[in-house]
Amino acid sequence: MKSPSIIVSLICAIAVVLFAFILGNAYMFKYKSGNTVNVTGNAKKDFESDIVKWSASYSRKSMDLSVASGQLQQDRELVKQFLLTQGIDPKEILFNAVNINREFSYHSDGSGNSYNTFTGYNLSQSVRIESKDLDKVDNASREISTLISQGLELSSNSPSYYYSKLEDLKLELISQASQNAKQRATNIAEEAGSSLGNLIKADLGIFQITGQNDNEEYSYGGAFNTTSRSKTANITVKASYLAR
Repeated sequence: MKSPSIIVSLICAIAVVLFAFILGNAYMFKYKSGNTVNVTGNAKKDFESDIVKWSASYSRKSMDLSVASGQLQQDRELVKQFLLTQGIDPKEILFNAVNINREFSYHSDGSGNSYNTFTGYNLSQSVRIESKDLDKVDNASREISTLISQGLELSSNSPSYYYSKLEDLKLELISQASQNAKQRATNIAEEAGSSLGNLIKADLGIFQITGQNDNEEYSYGGAFNTTSRSKTANITVKASYLAR
């Protein structure tokens, strides 16, 4: 008769111990979470682009497709020779396929009827360059407009600048931003008469690349400047530490 009572008593005792253990851990977690240091670390670095991409396009129009094609071929050779005289490596010059468009002009008569008239073939082609010789490509992009005086209908785009070691740069800045966050947290804890404990949580901010000395705003999704040859990379790390 006593055996069931003893078992019930043991179960109750174990339940009390477990409840006390859970309650104690909950209190300790609440105490710890209320004694944290939250900081944002930052790191930035100026760097120079080492890859440039540039493109231009030219076109010819004629009622005769073969005439337009011949003129466009002459223009291609003119552009190629110009780029070679600028010191561009032939392997870095890429001509895209020719685009052929039949163009029409649209009219309407006095009765409101509409009709169109064929005005000719418009042929266009673009040339692209990707190089690590930024100076030569920059100079070519500025000087190629001189071909317009030779009858070339040319449209030149602005060069775009990139960096081949971007991943290495990201890792370097993440390390620096993390160290900066820890140093800030340490200073805060010491000034408050405490010491810094373990890291609880860390969140990586958005990687931003802007032009140097430009009033360029950061983007929510991350800025990625390609118009400036000289750039600045920036990243943040949000970290939470225990204070002891």
